[in-house]
Amino acid sequence: MKSCSMKFVTLALGLALVAGGAEADTWRMAHKMPAESIEGQMFQAFADAIEEKTGGKIEVQVYPNEQLGSDDAILEQLQLGTVHIYPEGDSYLQKWLPEMKYVGAPFLFDDREHWARFMNSDLVQGWLEQIEDEAGVAVIGESSKMVRGPYRVIVSSREIGGLEDIEGLKLRMHPDELAAAAWRHLGAEVRTLAWTEVYESIGRGIVEAVNSPVSLVEPMRFYEVAPYVARHNEFPQGLAYMTNAEVWSGLDEETRAQLLEAYDEVAAEFEPKVSAIATESLENMAGEGVTYVELDTAPFVAKMAEFYADLDAKGELPEGFLDAVNATRDAQ
Repeated sequence: MKSCSMKFVTLALGLALVAGGAEADTWRMAHKMPAESIEGQMFQAFADAIEEKTGGKIEVQVYPNEQLGSDDAILEQLQLGTVHIYPEGDSYLQKWLPEMKYVGAPFLFDDREHWARFMNSDLVQGWLEQIEDEAGVAVIGESSKMVRGPYRVIVSSREIGGLEDIEGLKLRMHPDELAAAAWRHLGAEVRTLAWTEVYESIGRGIVEAVNSPVSLVEPMRFYEVAPYVARHNEFPQGLAYMTNAEVWSGLDEETRAQLLEAYDEVAAEFEPKVSAIATESLENMAGEGVTYVELDTAPFVAKMAEFYADLDAKGELPEGFLDAVNATRDAQ
């Protein structure tokens, strides 16, 4: 009965969208970032661009700061079609296909270009098609075009100068089995917490550190309770703009093209902005007494090579995963 109800809701939303005529259809975009953060600005820009490109056919209301609920609640609403867009890391798609956790494999990809080629490989595209078919969730555009970061750092209440300082570190993680296992392998004590709980949890000593895109450290005010920022380039990041597959497929070809054009334009606009805001943010935090360092990641990569070799030997990696990683590494 629940499955039938879900199909009825999404079908009704899709029909309303294509039959709405001149009346604007209202979509809801949910995200967890402050509206004034660089990502909050990016999400609002995409919402505005959708309305502009569709000539007002689609209006997008944006709800920042987890106003509509945390991850699990939003992902469920996404499937129901009551939330239309949820931009988050690609690994969140592992809720429906466990293999997706490997798109954010820590300390495995050479650089962002290598990772982008991997994301567009037949292997990953096949995973996305499977999620769309089986879970009813599609991804708008190429997530690798939407730069998050532009690089990752670890923000901590005690100084971290290298791999040896990870041992025993109480580290906040998002719900990601691969990432949690990886950081345990590196020596951390992993604790799963909501993103919006990080500041208070560090302040209370529940955790000592959090991994974050560098551009989000200042707007989340993490530096106030964790004045040490270390760049470790854990993995490249994009943003998967997840949407309800039935609503997306219910759009006519012209409207889908308009949304994809809006997506590409916003991605191109914000790529340099994300880099600029990261530099400015580090300068601002330095003025507040924050210590910033760039870690030698070679020991991390070497340690994680053992981790992936062990998973491969046990047959626990997805079929074709390392082949796809290596094939896209060598691509010119």
